[in-house]
Amino acid sequence: MELEQFIDANGPDSEANGFQKENNRLLKIPVDGLVTVKVGTMVAYTGDLTFTGKSSAEGGLTGLVKDAVTDEGTPVMEAEGTGSLYLADQGKKVQILSLDAGESISVNGTDVLAFEEQVDYEIGTIGSLSGAAAGGLTNVFLSGPGDVAISTHGDPLVMSPPVTTDPDATVAWSSDLSPSIGTNKMIEIGQQSGESMQMEFTGESGFVVVQPYEEGGQM
Repeated sequence: MELEQFIDANGPDSEANGFQKENNRLLKIPVDGLVTVKVGTMVAYTGDLTFTGKSSAEGGLTGLVKDAVTDEGTPVMEAEGTGSLYLADQGKKVQILSLDAGESISVNGTDVLAFEEQVDYEIGTIGSLSGAAAGGLTNVFLSGPGDVAISTHGDPLVMSPPVTTDPDATVAWSSDLSPSIGTNKMIEIGQQSGESMQMEFTGESGFVVVQPYEEGGQM
């Protein structure tokens, strides 16, 4: 491929409003004001943007997704100004969700990539405190209207409840579901399987998003 062809084939798309995918693993955000993004995901920007860290849900430096039990989290920053912001998260695929007013979704904290200023958010843990610590789960409850970007390892699978999932492979779920952390009782004591902790989703409506990858599976 000649240089000019390479430039034309891989250059940014034309300007448009809202979150956009430059490709499956690169998110473009036209910024005119403020947007909240995961720290460490900015790969480039144009225009006049400034970046400020946050320390809590109310504002500050430890991060949006701060787990008091494990002392781990996903720090976020605010990008403010006018320009185009490009984000990527370790080669994960980008998924864009446009929430209407009244629509909400819960997302695993490690999978939140960015969301618009007008999106409301709350932070919580799943199940009991000990269960959340064992599963390493902190979730972010996002409410529209506004665009939300999440990231997945590979193509996601959307399932309907009732369904039981691996916490490390669970990305997001609809706001009308309230999962619990359980233990696989079929696994004998002392037996190692890597599947001892499970998320249990019950109900007659809603959806659960899983990915073909376990975030903590390499540990």
